[in-house]
Amino acid sequence: MNEPQTAEVKSAVRTLELLELLARSGEPLPLRAIVAELNYPKSSTFNLLATLVSRGYVVRREPESYRLHEAFRNGPGWSSGHDAQLVALAQPLMDGLRDTYDETVFLGVRRRDGRVKPLAKSVSRQSVRFDADLCGTDPAYCTAMGRILLAHWSPQKVDDYLGRERLVRITDRTMIDRVLIRQRIEAAFREGYAVCDGEAVVGGSGVAAPVRDASGEVIAALNIATVSSRFDACRDAMISGVIDAAMELSRRLGSKVR
Repeated sequence: MNEPQTAEVKSAVRTLELLELLARSGEPLPLRAIVAELNYPKSSTFNLLATLVSRGYVVRREPESYRLHEAFRNGPGWSSGHDAQLVALAQPLMDGLRDTYDETVFLGVRRRDGRVKPLAKSVSRQSVRFDADLCGTDPAYCTAMGRILLAHWSPQKVDDYLGRERLVRITDRTMIDRVLIRQRIEAAFREGYAVCDGEAVVGGSGVAAPVRDASGEVIAALNIATVSSRFDACRDAMISGVIDAAMELSRRLGSKVR
């Protein structure tokens, strides 16, 4: 006999109730608070949370507390597969980098059209800080993450991107000359990092470094974003910090980088 259409799958209900609880909370919730609120066994609640963390839907913070990933709270959609694994592995490193420099950290990937898709962020706690929503896409020609991702793309695809993208002078520092943009992209490849200094946002600066997978391919960029005055004061330290963090993330993804 067929099950009634209203029949619910217990594990699915628990997963949804857990996600709904985290979505309602503006702050990370300790495991004990989640167990008390939902009245689930602690062991099964922990296992559900571990699964959601591994899939990138939930972020675990120390001590043992959990929050819904901001990308799923604000849209535009849900991730899975490689993006989810990337976010799950990156978030602790991003939080550590944020805590070291007290600046906002972003993780982004290149879309097929060459633009940058932000996947995750760890926001500075400073009262004056850089922040942006995890929705939509960013241009690659004038951003640090974009230049890193273009630097490790095929020259033909870079040419195609620069031919399609409308090059807009967003600020008085935005570079729109295609020859000069290519020079910046080539410099990012040689130096292993890219800097954006007031070119995408007035008063905003940042530095990005490449993230590689087990095959050695650059699949993402890690970025420290801050206000320009603080970047000027700590430029060298932030460059070194984001390169080191990107290399560590690459190692956790199976890359042999040193």
